[in-house]
Amino acid sequence: MAMHEHPHRSSGFHLPSFRRNRNASASESSVSALSDTHTAQAYVLASLRLLTGFVFLWAFLDKTFRFGYATSSGKGWVDGGSPTKGFLSGVAAGPMESIFHDWAGAGWADWLFMLGLLGIGVALIVGVALRFAALAGTVMMALMWVAEWPPAHHLSDGSPSMSTNPFAEYHVVYAVVLITLAATSAGNTLSLGRLWARLPLVRRGPWLR
Repeated sequence: MAMHEHPHRSSGFHLPSFRRNRNASASESSVSALSDTHTAQAYVLASLRLLTGFVFLWAFLDKTFRFGYATSSGKGWVDGGSPTKGFLSGVAAGPMESIFHDWAGAGWADWLFMLGLLGIGVALIVGVALRFAALAGTVMMALMWVAEWPPAHHLSDGSPSMSTNPFAEYHVVYAVVLITLAATSAGNTLSLGRLWARLPLVRRGPWLR
């Protein structure tokens, strides 16, 4: 009887193959590295959120209780001082110069400005309502940018404006930071952001996140 070779039949003995193990190990390492990267990004954004929130909250506290930094002793809001009068009355350039002079020291302007600082600061530190905080903060930064009017080479009295950049100064940077924090859900780490997002009201209105 003739014997036929079966080319697909195994000889019954194989050297161990590590290809599958190598592929699995590489895949697990890739997933682990990606997870570590996302975790690092989350903590970096959370740190940026907390620091930015402290900037706004400190401004509110200093202007209210005159800690002697940006607000001199005896000129705090609790002492009857105006948080907006000094800044807005000193506007000396830009298309809204006269309008800002009219707003300087007005009760409604003081309340809006201070509530804005407080609300944005608390929202950032707690990690809730970041989209609303970003919107309010961007409007505030835009108005302050116009008040300082960086494009001007000279003030209205002819003196040098001392502007170092016609556009990208710190108010623009703060606005971009606020938008970035809201867009990246930076309130999900080191905050109450996840609990806030589960509230029925927030689920019905995503703009509250």
